[in-house]
Amino acid sequence: MRMRTLVATVGVAALALTAAACGKDEPSASGGGGNASDSCGDLHKFTTATGVDVAGSPTFSKIKTAGKVTVGVKADQPNLGYKDASGKRCGFDIEVARMVSAGLGFDPDKIEYKEIPSANRETAIAGGEIDYYVGTYSITDKRKKQVSFAGPYFIAGQDLLVRKADTSMDAGKTALKGKKVCSATGSTPIQRVKDEQLTEASNISEFKTYSECVSQLLDSKVDTVTTDDAILKGYAATAPDQLRVVGKPFSTEKYGIGLPLADKALRDKVNSILETSASDGTWKAIYDETLGKSGSDSTPPPLEKY
Repeated sequence: MRMRTLVATVGVAALALTAAACGKDEPSASGGGGNASDSCGDLHKFTTATGVDVAGSPTFSKIKTAGKVTVGVKADQPNLGYKDASGKRCGFDIEVARMVSAGLGFDPDKIEYKEIPSANRETAIAGGEIDYYVGTYSITDKRKKQVSFAGPYFIAGQDLLVRKADTSMDAGKTALKGKKVCSATGSTPIQRVKDEQLTEASNISEFKTYSECVSQLLDSKVDTVTTDDAILKGYAATAPDQLRVVGKPFSTEKYGIGLPLADKALRDKVNSILETSASDGTWKAIYDETLGKSGSDSTPPPLEKY
C-alpha cells in the first residue's frame, strides 16, 4: 500500500526529524526515493509578477544578478517538503517557497533548491548560500538575533497521530496515560512527554526516524506518534483512510521564512506576498492541495511584522 511504501522510502532518506521546528539537528536528505505511487503530482500554478523591485535589498539585488532564486528546503517531510524519485519537489513548504519566488518576479519552476540541515540554517542564510529558507523553521527570539523572519505562514503545535478508528486519545495529551507513545530519539516532543509524565516510562518508544514510528503505529505496536502537527498532517495526508491527527496541539511553533538579518526591505516584501496570499485565497488553496489532504483544516495566521 502507498503509506507503507512511503514510510519505507522516507526511512531510507534518513527522516531524523528530531523536532525540526524546534531546531534539532538532522542529516540532509539524500533525496526522496520511492516508486511512482509516491511521486509528486501537479504543483500549484502561480502567476509570476512583473516589474518587481525591492529597493534597498542586497539579497534581491543578488537574485537579480543571478537571474534565479536559491531556496533552502527539506526533502523528507511528506506534504511539507518532499523530493520524489524523479527529483521533483512538492508539499506545503515547497509551494510557499514557489509563491514567494513568483511574487518576487522569478519563475518558481526555476528555483534552485538546496537541502539544508536544521543546524546549518542560520549559517546558510547569513553566508548567502541561500536567499531564503522555507522548511518548518520556527520563529524564536534567539534565532532572530542571527536571521530575520517573514511570517509566520503557519502555526504548528505538538499533536498526536493515531489510527483513524481510535478515538481514545481525542482529548489530547491528557489521554496519554497508559498509551504507548512513539517519537524520534532525543526530540523535543518526546522530552515533553517525559518531563510532563504524560504516560508511563515503560510505554515510551523512541526511534531514529518518525517513519519508523509511523510503521509501528500502522502495525498497532504503539498507540500514537507525537511531534509537530504539520509533520503529522503530512503523514496523515498520505493515508487518510488509516491515520488522522487528533487536532489538540499542546505547544506553539510559528513557522517563518528565514531571511538575512539586515534585509528589512526583503522581509517587508515577503510579508506583503504572504499577506496577499491570505486575502486572495492562495494560501488556503496551497494548504488544501498539500497538508489539507490530511482532513485537518487550517487558516493563515496573522503576520508578526517587525
